[in-house]
Parts: sequence; structure tokens; C-alpha cells
Amino acid sequence: MPFIDAKISKKLTQQDVLTLKTEFGKAIALFPGKSESWLMCDIAGERDLFFQGKNDAPAAFIEVKLLGGVDAGASEEFSAAVCSMLQSKFGIPASRVYIRYSGGNLWGWNGGNF
Repeated sequence: MPFIDAKISKKLTQQDVLTLKTEFGKAIALFPGKSESWLMCDIAGERDLFFQGKNDAPAAFIEVKLLGGVDAGASEEFSAAVCSMLQSKFGIPASRVYIRYSGGNLWGWNGGNF
């Protein structure tokens, strides 16, 4: 039950959003037991992201929420994969990307809880 909330400072086309969704779907599989088949994403472009007091260069804030704990090794791999993708496909330097991870066991779905 992963959820990715992505805030991107750049304007995104519908194709960009689909590209991000697809790339997040691939990257989420780096976490044990997680897959795109359960992934939900919220992808927002044209966000005013200020980093080091300025918003004069592209930036991104990605939040990854997982059912259960967060595997440290998998989060390292995910960070590397997502930062590389954001740099190569969207021109956002890794030095202007924050990724936050959180896990928890209380998730609801389909009228009940897992």
C-alpha cells in the first residue's frame, strides 16, 4: 500500500505526469513486497518550491508512505533511482530533490483496515 506524493516546481504536461507515474511504479518495486499494482500517486506540477531561500531553479519534494516499515537499503536505492530519473527526464538536479519516507501499520482500504 504505497503512496507517493510528488510536488514538482516545473510545469508538467499530461505526458510528463504519465512518465512520472510509470517511473514511480518501477521504483516502488525496490521496496520488498511493494508493486505498482497497489501504488497510488498524487503528482502536482508548477509548485512554488523554495530551496535555500530561492525558487530560481527546478526542485522536487517526494513523499513516500508505506504500509509497514521503511527498509533503509531499499530507500537508498529508491532515492538514487528517482533522483537520476528527475535529472535525466526533467532537468531537476539531485541536489534540489528532497525525498521523505514514512511507514505505518494503520492503513484503511475497501471499508476496513489492513
